[in-house]
Amino acid sequence: MDDKTLRQDIIDELDFDPSVHSANSIGVAVEKGVVTLTGHVSSYAEKLAAERAVRRVTGVRALAEEVEIRYPSEKKTSDDQIAERALRVMAWDARVPADAISVRVEKGWVTLEGSVPWYYQKSACESAVRKLTGVVGVSNLIKVKPRVQASDIKDKIMAALKRNAEIEADAIRITVKDGMVTIDGRVKAWYERDLVEQAAWSAPGVASVVDRVTIG
Repeated sequence: MDDKTLRQDIIDELDFDPSVHSANSIGVAVEKGVVTLTGHVSSYAEKLAAERAVRRVTGVRALAEEVEIRYPSEKKTSDDQIAERALRVMAWDARVPADAISVRVEKGWVTLEGSVPWYYQKSACESAVRKLTGVVGVSNLIKVKPRVQASDIKDKIMAALKRNAEIEADAIRITVKDGMVTIDGRVKAWYERDLVEQAAWSAPGVASVVDRVTIG
């Protein structure tokens, strides 16, 4: 696929995604399959939605994301308000262990710390916080402390890959050490790479994932 066609496909995908309200404010440049996004959006959640939309497009080899977040002046929120709301929204989420997470906010950037037994709990914390007004970014430093054997983790990941009709499981290699999963291999599109990584993160006991899967 040539760069001109890929650029138009990306623009169409951004326009199509209802989560990207500021598609007209996002600039798209493509060179040899490498996509650069510029411009501005109105929230951190929208910025992430734009990034996900681009990754879904076949032909995207890499993404450089330079989109800024510009909140309307009346929506500016102080750091202490953001921190208070972050703690409150996590307390409301049944997936998050009570009092397991601490929050630090500096100029709208939220840092989450603490430990949980499951990755989905770590992900749930970030998902809840990034939707808050005033948040410009999230550093998720929450640690996952697994209680599962490495062989069990590998078996569950491979089983998940084999269940997915869109992934050639035999082309993927999995190694596990101390809860850290390394995935190698090759897929045809970026969204397939994301599916492989999601399968790795979904296994119980996974503390971190090193994604070395290539596209081509």
